[in-house]
Amino acid sequence: MTPRTALHTTFALALGLIGLVAPAIAQYKIVGPDGHVTYTDRPPAAAPSTQVIPLRRDGAAAASNAPLPLELRQATNRFPVTLYSAADCAPCDSGRRLLQTRGIPYTERLINDDADAEALLRLSDARTVPVLTVGKQVLRGFSEADWQSTLDLASYPRESRLPRNYVQAPAAALTPKVAVAPRPATVEPTSPAATEPAPAQAETPGPSIRF
Repeated sequence: MTPRTALHTTFALALGLIGLVAPAIAQYKIVGPDGHVTYTDRPPAAAPSTQVIPLRRDGAAAASNAPLPLELRQATNRFPVTLYSAADCAPCDSGRRLLQTRGIPYTERLINDDADAEALLRLSDARTVPVLTVGKQVLRGFSEADWQSTLDLASYPRESRLPRNYVQAPAAALTPKVAVAPRPATVEPTSPAATEPAPAQAETPGPSIRF
């Protein structure tokens, strides 16, 4: 390998390594309105339909402790919003996108199993998703017009007022899952014949000897 070839190879490897570690050293994760994700080390320009997630040095999302604006804080205190969803649910994705685009702070609960479905039935009189609750108002199924008007009545702003470093809490199962401890191994009782010692064999008397 010539010195020039070795130099080009080293340069190409360095570029590849930079591309691999770029997300790790980035300070912000940007999620666009179309779901496209980019990373940057500079604070991005504010956009109502864009979610900005600060990152720690290990690449994990940093916790946000920025207080909500007064308008949002009053709405969330009076009429908290919860989205009930499931995996592979296109209407759930549409509802989630509406909430994120409008900048609604919400809690998301997943319907993963029969226990979750039963809990959803008690809450909404239905087993279908999505379900949106705004305070005590229950909206079954996704209807953009109904969701928007209900959020309007709850005094949520039409455009996002979320702080730039707001971090949406991850979705969690509707019902808490309790870890089941493994059952101890059972010991089969042994038969009495196996536990009782065998009777001693009677010794055969030998010839008697007299002195």
